[in-house]
Amino acid sequence: MLSIRQPQRIGICRQQGVILVIALIVLVGLTLAGLALVRSVDTTNIIAGNMAFQQAATQAGDTGVENAIAWLEANNTGTNLHASSFNNGYSAIRQDPGLGQSWDSFWTTVLVPNAQVVTLAVDASTGNAVSYTIHRLCNQLGDPTVPGTGCAVSQTSVTPAGSSKGAGVVALQYNSQILYRITARITGPRNTVSYIQAVVAM
Repeated sequence: MLSIRQPQRIGICRQQGVILVIALIVLVGLTLAGLALVRSVDTTNIIAGNMAFQQAATQAGDTGVENAIAWLEANNTGTNLHASSFNNGYSAIRQDPGLGQSWDSFWTTVLVPNAQVVTLAVDASTGNAVSYTIHRLCNQLGDPTVPGTGCAVSQTSVTPAGSSKGAGVVALQYNSQILYRITARITGPRNTVSYIQAVVAM
C-alpha cells in the first residue's frame, strides 16, 4: 500500500516592519532637505533684492551729483564760492569725518544738524531720496588764489621731460582749477543707504 506524504507547511515569518521604519526615516530626511532648500532660495532672493536696491540707490546718486555741479557752474563767478552757503549745501572749507568715524555717522551727526545738506524730492517710482553736500577742498575761506587759503588746485602747466626732440618742447598750458568734492547720500526701500563721491575741477 502506497503512502502519500503530506506536504509540510512552511511557517510564515512574522513581518517586523523594518522597511516601514526606514521609509519614515528617509521621508523625514527628504522633508528636512526640502525645507532647507526653500529657506536657501528665500535667502538668495532677499540678497538679490537687496543688491538690486543698492545698485538702484547708487545710480540715483547721479542726480545729486548733477544738481551739485549745476549749482557750482551757476555760482562760479566773482567771489560767490569764497564763502560757505550751507543752505545750498556748500562749504568753502574742507570737512572730513574724524578718525575712526564713518561717513554715515559724520553725515547724521555733523552735516545734517548744521543744515549743510540739500535734499531733493523723493523719486516716486523708486522711493529713493537723494541728499548732497559740496566741499571746496580748501583749508580756509576766501580767495583760493591766495597761498594761505590752502586750496587743492590742478597743475598749471605740464612740460614733457626726456623727449628726444630736446629744444623746442611745448608746455601744455591751462588755467588753474579749484577742486570741489561732492558727496551724495541716497536712502531707499529696505533701509538702503548708499554714498557716492565725485571730485570736480572748476
